[in-house]
Amino acid sequence: MKRFLILISAFVLSYSTLAQAELKIGLIDMRTALFSSDAAKEFTENMVSQYKQQDLEVRAVGEDGQKLELRLKNDAAIMSDNERNKLASDLEAKIQEYKYLKSKLDKALAEKRQEFLNDSKPKVDQAIKELVKEEKLDLLMPREAALFAKENMDLTEKFVNKLNKLNK
Repeated sequence: MKRFLILISAFVLSYSTLAQAELKIGLIDMRTALFSSDAAKEFTENMVSQYKQQDLEVRAVGEDGQKLELRLKNDAAIMSDNERNKLASDLEAKIQEYKYLKSKLDKALAEKRQEFLNDSKPKVDQAIKELVKEEKLDLLMPREAALFAKENMDLTEKFVNKLNKLNK
């Protein structure tokens, strides 16, 4: 889809000098816009507070694993085989626990992020429509698709303001 949009915009831009003079193009950095909106900031704050305990648990298990690994490296020469094997087994168990907890947390966060993006889509679409109408744009593209653009073509800030108004 992006390639098609880029191809169409390149064709339109190169069609004629007259067409270039009449064509009004805007760019939006969608990632920046979505994650700097008031709704995204509120979402992030809620996520941090909601998953703080799980994050602390993941970090604690990771730190415990690092301590076991450091002890195994430093004291392996003076440990008996049984002690070394027990410590290696404990370390492996910590690694598995860490991977499990981290995976579980990452999955929960990804689901919540996707839910936020899905919930935001109607307002994003509406903000785009309003921005195109207000700015009288012929073409609105993602900022990432442009290799070069004049500063006044970047409408990200205006887009964020529209999103913020729609979310109130």
